[in-house]
Amino acid sequence: MAKLNIVILAAGKGTRMYSDKPKVLHVIAGKTMLQHVVDTAASLSPSKTIVVYGHGGKMVPQSLQRHSATFVLQEPQIGTGHAVQQTLPQLDEEGVCLVLYGDVPLIQPETLTKILSDEDALTLLTQYLDNPKGYGRIVRDAAGKVSGIIEEKDATPEQRKITEINTGILAAPTKLLRNWLANLRNENAQSEYYLTDIVAMAAEQGVKINTVQPAHEWEVMGINSKLQQAELERLWQLELANRLLLQGVTLADPARLDIRGELLCEKDVEIDVGCIFEGKVLLGSGVKVGAYSVIRNTWIAANTNIAPYSHVDDAEIGERCQIGPFARIRPGSKLQSEVHIGNFVEIKNSEIANNSKANHLSYIGDATIGSRVNIGAGTITCNYDGANKFRTVIEDDAFIGSDTQLVAPVTVGRGATIGAGSTITKDTPAGELTLSRAKQLTVPGWQRPIKKIK
Repeated sequence: MAKLNIVILAAGKGTRMYSDKPKVLHVIAGKTMLQHVVDTAASLSPSKTIVVYGHGGKMVPQSLQRHSATFVLQEPQIGTGHAVQQTLPQLDEEGVCLVLYGDVPLIQPETLTKILSDEDALTLLTQYLDNPKGYGRIVRDAAGKVSGIIEEKDATPEQRKITEINTGILAAPTKLLRNWLANLRNENAQSEYYLTDIVAMAAEQGVKINTVQPAHEWEVMGINSKLQQAELERLWQLELANRLLLQGVTLADPARLDIRGELLCEKDVEIDVGCIFEGKVLLGSGVKVGAYSVIRNTWIAANTNIAPYSHVDDAEIGERCQIGPFARIRPGSKLQSEVHIGNFVEIKNSEIANNSKANHLSYIGDATIGSRVNIGAGTITCNYDGANKFRTVIEDDAFIGSDTQLVAPVTVGRGATIGAGSTITKDTPAGELTLSRAKQLTVPGWQRPIKKIK
């Protein structure tokens, strides 16, 4: 394939978004609209990706600092043709130029591949709509060949009846595009330089003009308001849900699922309603995720059950674990097989080995816990002294009684037992019972305070 230049137009302000952010930096499915387009562009292996920005100053380039795109400022913003003109010094002389839009986030690689299939033609992505209001129309001659595009503001009543609309996305040989851009005029209702005017030039020169239609209407839906953003979000989430269903995932309700990143599922995965998946999440075979759980950047091995209302963030969960309900697994946590983390238990930056359990109301932070350890209700690892973090080590087969405070750095020896209500500040020996309690007293005649009447 010839060299491919990709130009992404992202200079618009997005007045109807009522936001200080440039329109293209608003989010669909966990990524900015512009990031969606840049990622799709990257899948085509272009020789250059050029992003045209304007409103929002450096916010657009800063949002893509990790990408190799070239950024070009359009100032002032006087039309799509003018925007592409700004990229001319950056374009490779040979090959094809593909023009995309930063506020049309869900265009699919398969559709773009079709657009790029004829390197010698001007290829337009068009669509037939029952209600084409607001869009530029594709004008064809008596033989059915494309002769131009007319913007709705400039269209006659007869032309407004045309149902084939211009999406704005197109590909053209770069040499021809350079020539057409040099001849653009702004003699229209908006006094702007329309990129669409190159179509009439191509027709007059006898250049072959192709049209391609997307497989899905949502691929070419642009965003101009929060209402349109919300509508496209739901359409895309339903598409993602349908893809999971076709792969064999069981969804309690496809309409109540949010994927804000990448969700990979093996066989026999079940997901209840209201779950949110962020970043990259892998669910192993037989995993069940309970209602309203939030899972982010996490690997969960086979046959683990995540009970409702659990939060798991940047963690690794082994096979046949039981998590929740109302559990919180924070970044840096690694749970091996058959670990039980129960309701209102928080785990942070800790490693928990096979068959250990913390079933109730505990905080385990910066800890290394061995196998077959029982953590009693209300246990806390006191890992922070106000300035520094310290680690707690609990060796295999230890039993930690309820309401215990383990003041790090401290080690509980293998097979040790800690009596309930203890505050442990020193290492405890293996196989022994260690207690730390004040003497129990009864104070005769003591009366509870009585609230004073004012």
